[in-house]
Amino acid sequence: MDATTSGATPSIPLHLIIDEPLSLVSPLQQTYQRSQRHCFGESTPGEFPLAANPSIVLHVLTSCNLNPEDLAHLEVTCTFFRKPANFAPDFQLSISELAALDMCEKRAIFKPMQEEERQVLKQKCGGSWKLVLRYILAGEACRREKSQAIAGPGHSIAVTSGGAAYTFGSNNSGQLGHGTLEEEWRPRLISSLQGIRIIQAAAGAGRSILISDTGKVFAFGKDSFGEAEYGAQGSKAVTKPQIVESLKDVFVVQAAIGNFFTAVLSREGRVYTFSWGNEMKLGHQTEPNDVEPHPLMGPLENIPVVQIAAGYCYLLALACQPSGMSVYSVGCGLGGKLGHGSRQDEKYPRLIEQFQQLNLQPTVVAAGAWHAAVVGKDGRVCTWGWGRYGCLGHGNEECESVPKVVESLNNVKAVHVATGDYTTFVVSEEGDVYSFGCGESSSLGHSTAQEGEENRHTNVLTPQLVTSLKRINERVVQISLTNSIYWNAHTFALTDSGKLYAFGAGDKGQLGIELVGQQTERGHPERVEVDLS
Repeated sequence: MDATTSGATPSIPLHLIIDEPLSLVSPLQQTYQRSQRHCFGESTPGEFPLAANPSIVLHVLTSCNLNPEDLAHLEVTCTFFRKPANFAPDFQLSISELAALDMCEKRAIFKPMQEEERQVLKQKCGGSWKLVLRYILAGEACRREKSQAIAGPGHSIAVTSGGAAYTFGSNNSGQLGHGTLEEEWRPRLISSLQGIRIIQAAAGAGRSILISDTGKVFAFGKDSFGEAEYGAQGSKAVTKPQIVESLKDVFVVQAAIGNFFTAVLSREGRVYTFSWGNEMKLGHQTEPNDVEPHPLMGPLENIPVVQIAAGYCYLLALACQPSGMSVYSVGCGLGGKLGHGSRQDEKYPRLIEQFQQLNLQPTVVAAGAWHAAVVGKDGRVCTWGWGRYGCLGHGNEECESVPKVVESLNNVKAVHVATGDYTTFVVSEEGDVYSFGCGESSSLGHSTAQEGEENRHTNVLTPQLVTSLKRINERVVQISLTNSIYWNAHTFALTDSGKLYAFGAGDKGQLGIELVGQQTERGHPERVEVDLS
């Protein structure tokens, strides 16, 4: 449709428009009035009321090869679209707002929401469906609700794109979910979850959490949500996945396990935490073995969070605000890992202001045991916290109390980052992988069968290309590595074709690969016999 001042009558292809004579009205006014009738519809016979079927408008606009996300942010410039359009379901929606709502309707977490819940989310995001769409898409991108592999402390979880969950490795507390306490050296399907689609997984010391596409949370292993690795709490073993009843009224989309606590994220962007409240470390006071979730109070009460990441004793939250993306931190501040320029603890989430100074829009956060990392929208990588073994990538072992750009990655556009116990991995847009930090257990991947084993345990102070992964001729999309100070680390690399490669410590079967003789680790990536596509 073309509403111009040339006097030409706008038309809609394939539809017969009957124009009634307009008396005492100029040709220019006739053109404008006809344009209004074509958009909003009237009772005049032959007029085509687009308001009766707004999908027609979306079809016309999207037929010009516009990206739907661009369409949602489109500033409508046609004269008769400047005012709010009378399109159902909200008669105040503009074309761009309607397009955003239409796209939200297609997202998995939005579909089952009641109208009241949708309106609450809309207001929380800033009062616009475009902002709701941005919030949903940001969460999907950083949480990776596709296939994934989790390298936990001594055990591992692999989730296929179809939602099947496999586990392997240590099983002293039933954390593999197979109904036994026996170790598994090969990926084994959790049969009790067949028919349930899993979209997220988290692994802690002796415990596992799985999240279904309907927001249900399944936990198994130690029966506590927070304790030291070998603490007294959680002595009871739960050997099969059980629904967490205290979360039955919360639609959960992600979980993160720290050493003393567990956190979950709701689809509305609210963060809930379990345990570690006896010293008000997370803004509430509870017993260490408390199994009730507590909303994370403070600044994030009314700000939607799209991703959470748990370190040894702290939590990071990636928040989506109308002004852009931001990162908040809470917990233990030793080593400067909270990113506020000090080593003070924070009982309530506090905004990390340094990203504004760096003009960096965070898109992914990662919390290592003692250090943290962020990837920006422009592909830059920032790290901060304890710098031991060079895990910050700045060429030294110094601590950084505020986020600092890794300068040696300036020529790399990063899309993903993973952190462990003094170890960091970065994945580029092309699928190349860089690693730096502690080389213990060969978990950095800088040893190959062709090059020998002399550099397999070497610490790396600045990012180096993981050539052993380059040689597999697969594009890597995700890295996961052990985030625990009590277990030797192992690493997973997942490719876009669904192949999974493992290297590092494998003494409990956590690599999913049979080791021979006295072997306890793999120095170079080896294919795990499980297809995650």
